[in-house]
Amino acid sequence: MVRLAAASLAGTAIEFYDFFVYGTAAALVLGPLFFPTFSALAGTLAAFGTFGIGFLARPLGSVVFGHIGDRYGRRPVMFASLTLTGLATVAVGCVPPYATIGVAAPALLLLLRFLQGLGLGGEWGGAVLLTAEHAPAHRRALWASFPQIGPSTGFLLANGVVLALSAALTDAEFRDWGWRVPFWGAGLLALTGLLLRTSLAETPQFREMGEPARLPVLEVARGHWRLVLLTAGALAIGYAVFYTVSTWSLAYATERLGVDRTVMLVCIMAAVAVMGVLTPFAALLGDRYGRRPLCLAGCAATVVWMFPMVALLATAEPLLMFAGFLGAMMAFILMFAVIAAYLPELYEPRVRCTGAAVGYNLGGVLGGALTPIVATALSRGEGTPWGVAGYLTGVGLLSLGCFALLPETRPAAVAEPGSGAEPEAAPA
Repeated sequence: MVRLAAASLAGTAIEFYDFFVYGTAAALVLGPLFFPTFSALAGTLAAFGTFGIGFLARPLGSVVFGHIGDRYGRRPVMFASLTLTGLATVAVGCVPPYATIGVAAPALLLLLRFLQGLGLGGEWGGAVLLTAEHAPAHRRALWASFPQIGPSTGFLLANGVVLALSAALTDAEFRDWGWRVPFWGAGLLALTGLLLRTSLAETPQFREMGEPARLPVLEVARGHWRLVLLTAGALAIGYAVFYTVSTWSLAYATERLGVDRTVMLVCIMAAVAVMGVLTPFAALLGDRYGRRPLCLAGCAATVVWMFPMVALLATAEPLLMFAGFLGAMMAFILMFAVIAAYLPELYEPRVRCTGAAVGYNLGGVLGGALTPIVATALSRGEGTPWGVAGYLTGVGLLSLGCFALLPETRPAAVAEPGSGAEPEAAPA
């Protein structure tokens, strides 16, 4: 389990590094480089639009790679998705700016961002199922939480590289070539991740499940469509909060509040680092008290915290901004630490890779793709951007209602340590 968890964590960290480094670049430099004929605000919106394309591709990736995972195994998904995302990310770093090749530059950016999202849409399902289906039932949330540390690790890695480059280079150098370096580094990271995954075994539940579904996506659409929609709506607030903190707030504070780029990156990274450390501890609570109670608590906390978070951001004081981000990330991880166990337990093994991944990535479309664009539009006026807080609160209430309609899936009977009894399997 340690080897499996480490390989899953490393892979998701690398893939989310690829995804997040684009978001950071979109907030800082892509607008003027690839959309120079737009105003500053319109350029930022256009850059965030290409950011959103990656989220739109993720459900399609979950269908394509989910089909592979449900018919041929979880293991092949982990290799194919990482290869695709790594190649697309390296290519982003090679795209010439608008000044060199004209409209072909933003067109290439859109295509490569789409391919990034396609690969990431498959990664989560493969990595999570590889750990969840190997894990003992009474510690499934704990072991399945390790891939969930991957996004935090990938974010810290991506922003750490950008932070180091920002400190070492002048603004002109960073805008000229420095922003490309994190994308080129994705190639080496992808190779490392592929090597870590070569020794992984297929999951016992896949090997024992019998005849696989012929077209998993059709079975999911016919028999589990309500479940997919509920999980997508439930997860929307987590994505919305995370990308408000990690992407929109970076652009807003540097452009509108005049906060130094390095200061903002440090505030955000510190909050995400604490979130990553707390992930397995929150997952242990999910093993003890259930998946649904933690999701409801985390969702309710985000609803309560959105207006204070925006107020703290508007102060432009580093410690207060960090406090606002930290509160949001702690509420976020109460939900997402157990999601890697919760979603697979909602589906039977023959359609699990497709169903869990589609619900997870549709939540990304609802919460992640739109939020930076909507938040940028809502924060155009002077003063504190209360519209952003109102929008996030509304998304949080929607997600709270969806979580309330989902069932609990934690195994009903757990063997006492040393009793020799087997824990009861989780319901499909």
